[in-house]
Amino acid sequence: MTLPELTPAGRTEIELLARGKAQKSRTLRELGLSETPEAAHTLLLRLGLWSEARTPYADRLGAALDPVTLDVPDFAGEPRLDLTHLTAYAIDDEGNRDPDDAVGIEALPGGLTRLWVHVADVAALVSPDSPLDLEARARGATLYLPDRTVGMLPDALIEKTGLGLHETMPALSISLDLDTDGNADAVDVALTQVRVQRLTYGQAQEQLEAGEEPFVTLATLARASRELREAEGALSIDLPEVRVRADENGAEVTPLPRPEMRQVVQECMTLAGWAAAIYADDHDIPLPFATQDAPTREVRGDGLGAQWARRKTLARTRFQPSPGPHGGMGLDLYAQATSPMRRYLDLVVHQQLRAHLDGTEPMSGKTVAAHIAQAGLNADATRQAERLSRRHHTLRFIAAQPEREWDAVVVDRRGQSATLLLPDLAYDLALNTPAPVGTALRVRLVDVNLPALSVRARPV
Repeated sequence: MTLPELTPAGRTEIELLARGKAQKSRTLRELGLSETPEAAHTLLLRLGLWSEARTPYADRLGAALDPVTLDVPDFAGEPRLDLTHLTAYAIDDEGNRDPDDAVGIEALPGGLTRLWVHVADVAALVSPDSPLDLEARARGATLYLPDRTVGMLPDALIEKTGLGLHETMPALSISLDLDTDGNADAVDVALTQVRVQRLTYGQAQEQLEAGEEPFVTLATLARASRELREAEGALSIDLPEVRVRADENGAEVTPLPRPEMRQVVQECMTLAGWAAAIYADDHDIPLPFATQDAPTREVRGDGLGAQWARRKTLARTRFQPSPGPHGGMGLDLYAQATSPMRRYLDLVVHQQLRAHLDGTEPMSGKTVAAHIAQAGLNADATRQAERLSRRHHTLRFIAAQPEREWDAVVVDRRGQSATLLLPDLAYDLALNTPAPVGTALRVRLVDVNLPALSVRARPV
């Protein structure tokens, strides 16, 4: 096909279709091409009008790409529990720009340990139905793309509330008094003033391996908690994870390290969500409680095939204004409570807890349900845009090294077709092969098609 010359109007028309902002294109029709976003994307690439770095998925799904520029108020003076004598640690991946949670411990009489999970007090600055709240609800979540991050809330708010960005910070803190077996003797929620030190997972792991506190105690509590949840049916799923970064010059996919401190922090956040849900249930506070049906079958084994199958037994998490069990976590009730900068429903949890703490009336269950419905749709679009954009840039990374051979494992079968998982990319694709689940293969990846988000595997 001879490449056409497009008029400015023709280019605009095709770009609108590629971005999902139009349904038809007379230019594509006259060229004998399909009037689809994929066909429009293909033509724009062939004409050099779009670079391979351009991703249209957020546009197509209606996820906001412009930063929030609304004004951010200052913290008002109010009574807070002073915890600045206890050092807490905000532990994140290197380069994290929105530290919204931190962990610490406090020794109690009788052999108990108080686990503190401090969370940025975003709700102090974002009240229900304020302009900031309405904007966050319309977005649902922060959009994390390989080439940029588009916040659910303004950068100025992160600067004011991020834990560890200033010497001391206001927080909404969740505490659990735990025995050595991981059982909770009491839970509480308080408005606090905290002192937080920022660390990467690698730095925290070094402290753990050196036998430093509080990391040893945090790890001990996390292991005990995990064992209790697994006894109640919590699923342990260990599949590869990667970080995808991209710019105009190319893309890079890097396997994420898996130090124990990553699991320790994750377990502390899970405990905080459980404690927040218990506190809300005890005080009749409607929250966006996270619930999940128990898996319908048991999958045995530890290989990638078993991990893949185990993940497929998980039902979708549902949010509702009344508590219910979360089967995958092995908890009788649970609420996501540790990312109010990044997830709107976490912000609603904080708004409700804050209302109870300062003596005002929390939102009704009916209002919370309406917020769940609206924010859920918008957050789903954000997560799908992230997934498709990660896939796009992973394909760029693959295309840049066509002769490379990749390790792959068969993780599923349907008739003659198998699903391969490439651990170094955390990427799955289909291949016709008789190889059974668990078989390790070496493959080359060929015929990368960015608009179709496809690639073929060829056994070596």
